[in-house]
Amino acid sequence: MTGVSKRLRRVGLAVVHGRSMHPTLQDGDRLLVLHGAAPVPGRLVVVTMPDGVLAVKRAVRREGAGWWVARDNPHEGVDSRHVGAIPDPRVLGRVVCRLWPPRFRGVSRPRRSGFTDESV
Repeated sequence: MTGVSKRLRRVGLAVVHGRSMHPTLQDGDRLLVLHGAAPVPGRLVVVTMPDGVLAVKRAVRREGAGWWVARDNPHEGVDSRHVGAIPDPRVLGRVVCRLWPPRFRGVSRPRRSGFTDESV
């Protein structure tokens, strides 16, 4: 078929553990992930780190046959400054949105819906 990616795209759920993406993401956040989707600079991706740990990181730039990824919290976690670029096969998918929990501003005014790519 023309225009169909060779990589199978499917939707999945990821649960955040740790503080490396704080303040963007909190421990326990649930994320909708599009597996096999191409990374977009500035957006969040799910990667397999060199030690085998699955992690959510921010795609920064394409570098050779992989992606330079960063953490949002400079005081926690590991990113490409420690391990280099993440090879393409280890970039598993792109985060589409945070599903749960909803975030609120103030005490009574709900934040704009988190169901768009702009939220992460």
